[in-house]
Amino acid sequence: MNADSQLLAQLRRIGHPLCSPPAGEAWNQHELDDLVGPQEALCSAAVLLPIVMRNAGPGLILTRRTEGLRHHGGQISFPGGRIEPGDASPLAAALREAHEEIGLDPDLTEALGYLDPLATITGFRVVPVLGILHDVPQLRVDPSEVAEAFEVPLDFVLDPANLQEHAREFRGRMRHYHVIQWQHYDIWGATASMIANLGRRLRGEIA
Repeated sequence: MNADSQLLAQLRRIGHPLCSPPAGEAWNQHELDDLVGPQEALCSAAVLLPIVMRNAGPGLILTRRTEGLRHHGGQISFPGGRIEPGDASPLAAALREAHEEIGLDPDLTEALGYLDPLATITGFRVVPVLGILHDVPQLRVDPSEVAEAFEVPLDFVLDPANLQEHAREFRGRMRHYHVIQWQHYDIWGATASMIANLGRRLRGEIA
């Protein structure tokens, strides 16, 4: 089994099943109780973690949000957003948002499963969807939401040596958060935490 086949086999094993989105609190809920309140107060959202299988090694698609947005303006994010009443599942929401934001054809994505939900300081409970793209997609960003879409090498962002932990005071106490620096991009906050969660699952650190 080559490296790509081995990675695909691992990715197919580590997620929560698509037929049963993860319920319960976000894995970092206890860290944000004083900021966002109980889970019931959070808005439901979903994002897509699109991994492009390339001969040179898999890449992970990220976006840089348009400046001036109400939530996460200018930050590095995965395509995604609020789960709307018409969405059948977090998967449906993530695929819809990816199509709206970066023009990703839902039919190109092989959805593998859900990662662990994450709470954000902006009041969302985000369910990440792990997806594989076997063909390189032609992307078309919606400039009202996304300034650019780009790829980072998956092996770089999953390497624990490239995952930094920073801290700063926010609303009365020190808050800790992850940062991954790649080229001129600072990948931090919720996006870096979801990447860290993916890495920990791949390394077997989370059951």
